[in-house]
Amino acid sequence: MSAQPLYTQHQRLFAGNKFVYPVLSRRSGGISVGVNLNPDKVCNFDCVYCQVDRTTQSPQRFVEVDRLITELRDVLTQAHTGALYDTPKFAAVPPALRRLNDLAFSGDGEPTTFVNFDELMQRSAQVKRELGLDDVKMVLITNASMLHRPRVQQGLATLDANQGEIWAKLDAGTEAYYRQIMRTVIPLTRVLENLTTAARTRPLVIQTLFCTLDGAAPSPSELGAYCDSLNEITAAGGQLSRVQIYTVARRPAESTVGPLPPAEVDRIVELVHRRTGIDVQGYY
Repeated sequence: MSAQPLYTQHQRLFAGNKFVYPVLSRRSGGISVGVNLNPDKVCNFDCVYCQVDRTTQSPQRFVEVDRLITELRDVLTQAHTGALYDTPKFAAVPPALRRLNDLAFSGDGEPTTFVNFDELMQRSAQVKRELGLDDVKMVLITNASMLHRPRVQQGLATLDANQGEIWAKLDAGTEAYYRQIMRTVIPLTRVLENLTTAARTRPLVIQTLFCTLDGAAPSPSELGAYCDSLNEITAAGGQLSRVQIYTVARRPAESTVGPLPPAEVDRIVELVHRRTGIDVQGYY
């Protein structure tokens, strides 16, 4: 049996670490150092395609900030010096992908729900500066539900000053489909308002996962509403630098969820670009 591609292996465990883990990212095209701010697996969304098993309790309940920073410094140093590729998991990474691309805040839940989010952004940026990693981006992967909170906005300002990028989720165009996919009490209008406000300050990357539910892909009307939402953000003065359309690459917790075939991803990419004029990238 052949080994799984590295981009399908995003386990949030590395060398005994609790919070920081390197992965080979298909969307960043290199090594992404992940920071898990939700080791307790608590999230304000319950997305049907999520691969996190929330039926079991995690032994790690709290973020130990000092330990997180120590782990971050160690993993960034390994990725920067190349020592990472001496480890069994990363020894097979092709030379063209042996580059440290970004420091990504995501994990087993929504990172902006972390109570000291602003402090963590400041301390992480300091580590990056101390190591001379000025070209390494700081990426926040977020469902955008908490971007209106003052402490989160302070953290976003730190990102802006340190080669930051926000990769914001938007997986639906209508409220009904959004609730079916995201399974949250937070309304779609809140997400769209937050996206628009944040995009007026800095360009956003929109991340969209489309999948099949019980074998059915998103309907034409749903895709049309999704394009309308993107157009409404830009019409209101928001900057969207690109849209990433992708599908399931790792086994989700829900058995009714499946990946779209590559031809369908290509069709959606073409549709979104034609309807919005935004740069759209497809991942399979």
